[in-house]
Amino acid sequence: MNTEQKHKITVSGLPVEIVKKNIKNLHLGVYPPAGRVRVAAPLRVSNEAVRLAVVGKLSWIRRQQARFELQPRQSERELVSGESHYFSGQRYRLRLCATEGPARVAISNNSTIELHVRPETRFESRQKLMMNWYRQHLKDAVQPLLEKWQKRLGVEVSACGIKRMKTRWGTCNPDARRILINLELAKKSADCLEYVVLHELVHLLVKRHNDHFVEIMDKCLPRWRALRAELNGFPLAHEVWRE
Repeated sequence: MNTEQKHKITVSGLPVEIVKKNIKNLHLGVYPPAGRVRVAAPLRVSNEAVRLAVVGKLSWIRRQQARFELQPRQSERELVSGESHYFSGQRYRLRLCATEGPARVAISNNSTIELHVRPETRFESRQKLMMNWYRQHLKDAVQPLLEKWQKRLGVEVSACGIKRMKTRWGTCNPDARRILINLELAKKSADCLEYVVLHELVHLLVKRHNDHFVEIMDKCLPRWRALRAELNGFPLAHEVWRE
């Protein structure tokens, strides 16, 4: 039976998302990129008690939000020669290459991403080509990680999808045994991708971020905290996404 309850309140002008569920303690989090505030609270805790808890943490919340605001962001990508683009944790320069043949994306000299398109190709088509290229590479990278960690954890997903998400690196629906991986992870290092895949698979064993969840993560991937920090330290993608 799903007893999860969701509410939204405002505390000193600050929007706060409340999720009440069958847990023992209250957890307050501030999440990149925009500093979204979320409180997970036991079912018995009133909204007023949550409000008071948030009030007591306002200074800390503001500091976290200010840190996210200072985090470097890439300017909007126009997909023109000379731009910087990330792939597998490395920064590349983009080069547009005019062609009359099939459109394609290729890595050159381990430093350049070549976008082979017709000269008249519009931005939307160039972007779709890049996103499809990222998506295919990410699918290819995720599959062996799924095989590795499903076997070690003794779990099996029913489906694993790739999706662009603005606030989460991955999600897991334990009941449906389905996980989603953020397309932006195609731009991050292989170690960061492995951390996210493992994180979501562990949720098939432990739904919440409790001590048992942390224990499994520590045993399987001792560096997971450093990898999480690395992910949050990358330049954020521009927030206007055309897809």
